[in-house]
Amino acid sequence: MSAPPLRLLIAGGGTGGHLYPGIAVAEEVTAVPGGLAVFVGTARGLETKLVPQAGFPLELVKVSGLKRMGLRGLVNGLARLPRALLESRRILRRHRPDVVLGVGGYASGPLVLMAALSGYPTAVQEQNSFPGFTNRLLGHFARRVFVAFDEAGGFFARRKVRLTGNPVRRRFLDRALTATGSGKNILVLGGSQGSHAVNELATGLVRVLDARGRLPLVVHQTGPDEYDRMQLHYAALGYEGRVEVRAFIDDMPGALADAALVVARAGALTLAELAIMKRPAILIPLPTAADDHQTRNALAFERAGAAVVLHQSDASATRLGDLVDQILGDPARYERMATAMGALARAEATRAVVAELESIARRRRVG
Repeated sequence: MSAPPLRLLIAGGGTGGHLYPGIAVAEEVTAVPGGLAVFVGTARGLETKLVPQAGFPLELVKVSGLKRMGLRGLVNGLARLPRALLESRRILRRHRPDVVLGVGGYASGPLVLMAALSGYPTAVQEQNSFPGFTNRLLGHFARRVFVAFDEAGGFFARRKVRLTGNPVRRRFLDRALTATGSGKNILVLGGSQGSHAVNELATGLVRVLDARGRLPLVVHQTGPDEYDRMQLHYAALGYEGRVEVRAFIDDMPGALADAALVVARAGALTLAELAIMKRPAILIPLPTAADDHQTRNALAFERAGAAVVLHQSDASATRLGDLVDQILGDPARYERMATAMGALARAEATRAVVAELESIARRRRVG
């Protein structure tokens, strides 16, 4: 007899890097008739846009961070915790999940903690090579910890850890099957919210490559805050039609399929998506990322030969242009990087996570 469909609560969010693995897992769970996936997040995160857009219900709790928030932020965060725990208990009673998965971010803390204390099976999914504060804490309570990097596993009890890779949405897996060869564009990504520093480097890169007579089409994702400024900037310089400016890219599988080379921050989900699509990259880690996890992520990909790391403190438009020329001007090197990037892909990650969730849910049913 097959197992009954899974009822899953997915807690966390704030950024696309936290949300997209959860959405990938939710897609897999709800592909089974009767499967249910409900997200729990905050009103301030990207989940208010991305979760409904993906077609999943969203519950909200009022909670804020505790780490790197200053004394006032710490006090406010602690003051909100009791209410957030009560809200979490109401959500658990309303949905009666088989299992609860935390994907990082503020909302995952109270929901996963309350679920564990209430006897629900729990798990956390850590995207980065250095686990975030919330997941390190919740790892003491969770029955499973899913990691994408070997280095992350050392922060948790060995018996709980499963090295699965980061779950990637089905659209990437489907697009990767039909993508042929490399694209023609340079794709610039500053993360889901954009990056002022990356935007400034990108405009310099365009001028450098144009001066060298080697400017392909550049697709530049600026983030919503700087979209208007960057669009006006490129227009004033006469680059309309040669630089395509976007605030946010909804069809990221298509954008990566069209790209020959990607210039990006080093968020874990960006790297997982690059690997699935086999796109070489120049990575500019966010220097202020918690525990410098983006640098750790990026260096792991550089060691594998899939990417080149350009530290923001050392970056200039000329240096970035030189790296672009070196990679695109050396077909053998480009192919080695693409092959190395593809070797890092974990196409089975989503299914592996769901299988483990089904396993711990089944044990609870039997118990």
